[in-house]
Amino acid sequence: MKQIRLIFIFTIIVLITQINLRAQTANPEEAGMSPDRLSRVNDLIDAAIEDGNFPGAVLLVARNGKIVHRRAYGNSQLIPQKRKMETDMIFDMASVTKPVATATSIMLLVERGQIRLWDEVNKYVPEFSVFINPDKTEAANARLWHLLTHTSGLLPYTNAGTVAEKFGNPCSIDSLAKHIAGLRKLAPPGEEFHYSCLGFITMAHIVKQVTGKTVAEFSAENIFKPLGMESTFYVPEKKFLKRCVPTEVINGKPLTGTVHDPLARVIGGVSGNAGLFSTADDLFIFAQMMLNRGTYNGVRILSPLTVDRMTEVYARTDFSGRGLGWDLNSAYSTNGGDLFGKNSYGHSGYTGTSIWIDPDTRTTVIFLTNRVHPYDMGSVVPIRSKIANIVGSAILD
Repeated sequence: MKQIRLIFIFTIIVLITQINLRAQTANPEEAGMSPDRLSRVNDLIDAAIEDGNFPGAVLLVARNGKIVHRRAYGNSQLIPQKRKMETDMIFDMASVTKPVATATSIMLLVERGQIRLWDEVNKYVPEFSVFINPDKTEAANARLWHLLTHTSGLLPYTNAGTVAEKFGNPCSIDSLAKHIAGLRKLAPPGEEFHYSCLGFITMAHIVKQVTGKTVAEFSAENIFKPLGMESTFYVPEKKFLKRCVPTEVINGKPLTGTVHDPLARVIGGVSGNAGLFSTADDLFIFAQMMLNRGTYNGVRILSPLTVDRMTEVYARTDFSGRGLGWDLNSAYSTNGGDLFGKNSYGHSGYTGTSIWIDPDTRTTVIFLTNRVHPYDMGSVVPIRSKIANIVGSAILD
């Protein structure tokens, strides 16, 4: 009886979410945008697919809380057979996991007084080593805000095969975090920007240390389920696999519902740097929560001040161009294009996913591809920028 009741409640939440999304759809003119200018994205994406940059894509554009463009292009897969892309398909988010799941979870713990960004990393990972200066003295300990801004001195990545040989496959995130902690550091904390997946894996470990829950469990309970993001999760259940967009073909078989990132895969798919799966519609909900400074459909996730701090260049590391989990003006922020202003922010993912949010014009651009299918040879970076420019040029009011 209890299980039936839970299924009923979940079904109601899904229906309400779908009704809300339909109610939030509008013609571009109603949102102060030119439909003719916006329609230029179609030829651009079709040409990119024809050129072999990626098999297919889903593009969602929203402004002032209204979805003005929501369309699927091309195919969701080419191997083992072609399959048409659909707008509700579930993508491997790759590094979009970093701000949406991991950084948001960390900031919720900050809000609740369970951690401080000023806390030293070795408070939670005692093995976390320091940078050794040229004169053989030790640099200062890295703090949590260094991890969030990619200024901790950590290497960008480490070999997943080596981790598997040392700790097993799969291994625990605790073992991986300790391994990462002992790796050499590239610079003293706070002095150089080095985009690092390892820092966000470490933060997922910290979420588990503090709450006793994995980042998958914590983000589901405190972010995705309250928002009604029913197609956002780690390690998709079997019932969702038909909607999952495959990524790279490995050993003759495409990864479908299995995370593409090697380090996330070696720890069972639940990580801080990658592992989240989601849809364009669900990311729209998340983006609206951010644009509303922490609230959506009557549900508050973050405080307004927390959203403000996450989405501005962090003052202590202004050279990085990064906020707390979000990208504003780093070398990786080209998916924001050339027209959106200094307050806009977003993130991209290795598999071909991206999101860009502009609070000044209240515009969101969600562009999801599987550019790594079938053989990790597709290119999407310049196309993301061009799409953002077309969307920006369509804003007329």
